[in-house]
Amino acid sequence: ASTNGFGLGTFYRHEYSDNLSGFIDFSISEATDDREISYVDYWTGITYVPGKINRFLLMPLLVGVQYRLFKDDIMDNFRPYINAGAGPTMIYVFPYNEEYITALGKGQLRYTAGGYIGFGAYFGSEKSSLIGLNLRYYFVPYAGGIESMYNTKKGQFGGLYLSLSFGSVW
Repeated sequence: ASTNGFGLGTFYRHEYSDNLSGFIDFSISEATDDREISYVDYWTGITYVPGKINRFLLMPLLVGVQYRLFKDDIMDNFRPYINAGAGPTMIYVFPYNEEYITALGKGQLRYTAGGYIGFGAYFGSEKSSLIGLNLRYYFVPYAGGIESMYNTKKGQFGGLYLSLSFGSVW
C-alpha cells in the first residue's frame, strides 16, 4: 500500500552473512498525481477525477542490500533491518477517459531509473517462513514529466510505501 494505492510484487533474497543480504524485487503499483481529487457522481455512483488525462502503473525492477540490525541483542523471532535498492523502472501510461480494462490496451511504456531506502522487520522463525513489514520511500524521477492532469505534468513517481512480505526460506 502506498500514498498512491495498492500493488503487488515478488522478491528473491539471498543471505551473504548473518547481517547482510542481497535482493531482487519487482512490483506493480498505481501512481497518482498529488493534486487529484476524486468525486462520486450522485446520480450514477461513478467515481471521477476532473481534469485527469492519464493513469500510471509503476513497475520497478530493483537490486539492493539489506542490513540486519541488533542481531546479538534481539531474539531471532524479531529481525529489524534497513535496506536500499536501485534499478530500472517502467511507467505504463494509459488514458483516463476510457474504461480501465479498455484503456490498458492503449497505453505506452516510459523508462527511467528509481530506487528506495527503507526499514522494516521480519517476524517468526528464521528457518521456515519469511513474514515481514517494510516502510520505504521510493525515488522515481522522470525528466520532463508526463502529463497527468490538464496542464499538469508529473515528474516524481515515488512516495511512501508500506509493504508486507510473505515468503519461504530454502
